[in-house]
Amino acid sequence: MTLRLLFIKSPMKRARLMKKWGVFRECGDRVMITSRKIPLYSRLISIGENVWLASNVQFITHDVSHFMLNGMKIYDKKFKEKVGCISVGNNVFVGANTQILYDVKIGNNVIIAAGSIVNKDIEDNSVVAGVPAKKIGKFEDFVEKRKNNNIDVRVDNKKSKIDRVSEDILWGNFQKQRRFR
Repeated sequence: MTLRLLFIKSPMKRARLMKKWGVFRECGDRVMITSRKIPLYSRLISIGENVWLASNVQFITHDVSHFMLNGMKIYDKKFKEKVGCISVGNNVFVGANTQILYDVKIGNNVIIAAGSIVNKDIEDNSVVAGVPAKKIGKFEDFVEKRKNNNIDVRVDNKKSKIDRVSEDILWGNFQKQRRFR
């Protein structure tokens, strides 16, 4: 199964196939999964509708500290593996290189910044970032900011290229915003 995922270029098709195979406990419609790895204990993960997972998002449903504790041989008790569930709500974007730990519920209408570590529940209508992830804003404010900052960029998704005119506009804006005064 994992080998087949390696050859599917479209992250939308990859998500549909994972849904068809029943990889996750639940997986809604309009889901994008860029990772080609299936997390351990993936049936402990539930993904809502309209969820977008950028590159290298990791779902961590367990830890293996019990191996270390059991190897110490100073405790009478045998420690067991800690496992837990992860629930992702509807209308969620998770930025690249984010790690989501077990026993976490991510609400609806949530943006998680790239590189975050999510170790606690995230309430609905939140923007979070950091290590560990903390609320930095409201979903509605993010939407309003994006409405005002739209540049019509023409992208050829099949070739993963931005047309030259759009490229020049983006570079011009970038340089204007970063001039030293």
